[in-house]
Amino acid sequence: MNIDLTRKDCPSRQILDRIGDTWSVLIVTLLRDGPLRFTELHRRIEGVTPKMLTQTLRGLERDGLVTRTVFPVVPPRVDYELTGLGRSLENVVDTITAWADTHIDDVLTARGRYDTR
Repeated sequence: MNIDLTRKDCPSRQILDRIGDTWSVLIVTLLRDGPLRFTELHRRIEGVTPKMLTQTLRGLERDGLVTRTVFPVVPPRVDYELTGLGRSLENVVDTITAWADTHIDDVLTARGRYDTR
């Protein structure tokens, strides 16, 4: 397979788009401690709409990063959990979030300089 991340149809780029998405990073961060219900994820992720959360969870499930388990109870209960492949992203997500925490002041300073030009 020819890998060229600059091409829109490159499978590796599609994965980068998935795991680099804000909502995906937050979902992986929350699910690292164990399974959560849709409503728990929605409540904990400020700003995500139910539609966007559903789309992101479906994409993560399709890519094999999250499992969806439906329990036969009334009302229906659905849990989401990281797969082994999803857990392999934990170090990547930790690195990204640590970088953001470490460099937020630098980014805000750069934004301020840019905005005053």
